[in-house]
Amino acid sequence: MSTSLFVLVLVHVAISLVGIATGFVWMAGLLHRRDSRAWTNAFLVATILTSATGFLFPIVKITPGIVFGVVSLLVLAVAVHARSVRHLEGRWHTAFIVTGLLAQYLNVFVLVVQSFQKIPVLHALAPTQSELPFAVTQLAVLVGFLVAGVLSVKRSHPVVLVTA
Repeated sequence: MSTSLFVLVLVHVAISLVGIATGFVWMAGLLHRRDSRAWTNAFLVATILTSATGFLFPIVKITPGIVFGVVSLLVLAVAVHARSVRHLEGRWHTAFIVTGLLAQYLNVFVLVVQSFQKIPVLHALAPTQSELPFAVTQLAVLVGFLVAGVLSVKRSHPVVLVTA
């Protein structure tokens, strides 16, 4: 691996870990009905940069990573539109929550995949990622995000404009 590719990998991984960490802080805020502009911005910027830097790697063919990157950027475009253009009004508030959680889920999904590929003890449990430990882990992540999504939407208070 060339030095520049190694640096790109380090930067991409660091940004993705920041995105995931700030995403979990953002999720906790949703679940506790606390909106932090700073954490939300950090999550969105880091998650967008994660997907964008993924396209800096040499592309030989379409891979699941490329598909995830495209989907993530499209989902994040809706989230940013809901927040910045529509100001979370009406159903855009729910759209923001759902798309933000979906973007975070995609990053965590990839984190699990990479963990099972790169961490020896996990790789030994699921060397081809078709084994039960991998499937159970991904199912647990999916269920966790679905529960967080339902609770976040139920607990949210959309912005209602009152004109009198």
